[in-house]
Parts: sequence; C-alpha cells; structure tokens
Amino acid sequence: MSKVVAIMSMSLDGYVADPNDGVGEVFDWYFNSGDVEFHTGGSDPMTFKVSAPSARHLRSLWSELGAVLTGRRTFEVADGWGGNHAWGPAFVVTHHIPAGWPRPNSTVHFVTDGIESAVKQAKAAAAGKSVGVHGADTIQQLLNAGLLDEISVDIAAVFLGSGVRLFDRLAGTPAVLGNPTVIHGVGVTHLRYPVHTA
Repeated sequence: MSKVVAIMSMSLDGYVADPNDGVGEVFDWYFNSGDVEFHTGGSDPMTFKVSAPSARHLRSLWSELGAVLTGRRTFEVADGWGGNHAWGPAFVVTHHIPAGWPRPNSTVHFVTDGIESAVKQAKAAAAGKSVGVHGADTIQQLLNAGLLDEISVDIAAVFLGSGVRLFDRLAGTPAVLGNPTVIHGVGVTHLRYPVHTA
C-alpha cells in the first residue's frame, strides 16, 4: 500500500532553509560527507558524494518512491526539477498554475483543489510505491490533516539559528510518533519515524 513520506534535510535546531531560502548548510552532507557516489536521475541529475551508511539509506528510501508531492515554493526554488523529478511524477499544490506550465514531456502536475486531492493523485501515480513529500508547509498541512504516514528527516550537524522551520503551525500537539530507525552517517543522522494518525 502506498505511504506518504515526508523527506527533508534539517539543521539540528529545526530549520530546513535559512531566511533567504538557502539550503546549502543543511544539504552539504549530500556532497561532502564521503566518497560513495549516489546518482539522482531525473531531468536535472546530480551526483551526491556521501558516506557508505548514507548511501545505503538513500538507496533504500529512494527505491520505495514512485511520486513526489510538494508545494509551490519548493517547486520554484528547485526550478521545477527540469520538468521531471527523480522520484517520478511530481504533484505541486498551488492556488495558480505558473506561467509556462505544464510543459511538453514534463511529469510535473499542478493541483489547485487542495492537499487531499494532491495526495489522491500522487498515490495513484505512484502505483503502489510511496509518495515522497518535500516542503515544510506541505508537510505541516499533511500532518494537520492526518495524511502523513512517515517522517524521514536527515539531521545535518549544523545550527542555522533562523529561517524556515520544518515543524511550525502544527495542530493536535503534542503528537507521539513511533520508534525511529536511526542511521549514523558522516555529518548527518538519518531518522525515520512512523506517524500515528488519530
């Protein structure tokens, strides 16, 4: 059965980006934490250089994914992933479809009728695999709606001090998560928590 999994890299003090939407500090471990190459695929491919434990974590997690769900802000910052996200079809929750989109040969779709519809469409596109979720606001909406099954967070060994917090504006707290799986990388700790829905 398809799961909805939040996947984010975060500073130890809870930020996923600095005040200018910069993510360099929380993403640094993808490029400078080891000598094992991990190729992302997609229209805008990258090659990560990570430690062996991080490579195993990424291979396992990414092999589970069949689609991605995100918000408009993340879509803009990522420049639309070149039209094709490495995880499969991308569903962008937005109020308005941006100019120039949708594009020919792109697997990026825009959902203007809410988060529940976006989850339904992404799950259908994932064809039984999991839906990976990007973006703090989108993750918060999913948590508040009881639509998130798991949180996979990569805790980078850095304090940002300010910026975009991953877990702001949560309803229904305190909320207890399940026991995490923990993988120790170099400069990062990978945590996966099941989310208990009410």
